[in-house]
Amino acid sequence: MGVVVSLDEGKKTASVKPLVELTSADMARVNELILSKAGSNVEMIPEIANHLISSGGKRLRPMLTLAAAQMFGYSGDGHVKLATSVEFMHTATLLHDDVVDESDLRRGKKTARMIWGNQASVLVGDFLLGQAFRMMVDVGSLDALDILSTAASVIAEGEVWQLAAAKNMETTEDEYLQVIKAKTAALFSAAAEVGPVIAGATRAERNALRSYGTNLGLAFQLVDDALDYGGNSKDLGKNTGDDFREGKLTLPVILAYRRGTAAEREFWKGAIEDGVSGDAELEKATGLMIRHGAIADTVGRARHFGDIARDAIAPLKATPQKQALLEVIDFCISRVV
Repeated sequence: MGVVVSLDEGKKTASVKPLVELTSADMARVNELILSKAGSNVEMIPEIANHLISSGGKRLRPMLTLAAAQMFGYSGDGHVKLATSVEFMHTATLLHDDVVDESDLRRGKKTARMIWGNQASVLVGDFLLGQAFRMMVDVGSLDALDILSTAASVIAEGEVWQLAAAKNMETTEDEYLQVIKAKTAALFSAAAEVGPVIAGATRAERNALRSYGTNLGLAFQLVDDALDYGGNSKDLGKNTGDDFREGKLTLPVILAYRRGTAAEREFWKGAIEDGVSGDAELEKATGLMIRHGAIADTVGRARHFGDIARDAIAPLKATPQKQALLEVIDFCISRVV
């Protein structure tokens, strides 16, 4: 059962193209550094790292780092190392997530754990984290190191928090938002802030980009939540319905459960807590979400955080990079059209 959530009619199609074009030269250097730093004499390490690195992600997070540094006139090469660190942190998180979630597919391809096993996936993720921290040290900015190392810690906390709350249907919306703020938004936030830090931006400018990143990350995750029940595999980077089949508590589930009848809540407990989550149950779950406005309201929450991100950088000087960052917000939300 598909779901279409319409946005404003006649609005120009949002795109990441301006951001891609502004950062293309620097991203070419990032890609070279990724290949270099993912190398190892241990044959399995580059095999696993390249399997995920080359699987077609947009690399939005490192582009945020590059564009935010450009906004403030940075001209060194530290932003390239930090952007690569950000991408390695993200890749390591995906490797670890797929093991924890027992995922079979990632961006339409078999996950690393399905090919090489759980142990290898976790250990290569650890290797990439180590390489990320080595590059942070190379840059020589204690502030940048503090921001990214703090993000790494917060992400891990979010993973444990999610594990502790797994399949608990009494999880509230506020509790869920705290989890995704740690798991997803923390890296967006750090990626957006480290560029201004090494460019010598003011504290207010750093704070603006940090807030932008946090709220963009929240919006991004909530859109992913909605897409799992009303999108397609191309937009989502995995099979639609995977969250449901894995018994994941996401915001559409939380809203539908809380708004449902007693019988409907029993259905959700069976699906999420007891794992009764086949195709028939997925179709019923999607129908309940539509009935109770859970998908539409999840997208509404995403728009809300997108608006906060937009307001966060509104006072900053007009630059092509700022305009591209604003368009990324619209692109993120428009994935559910």
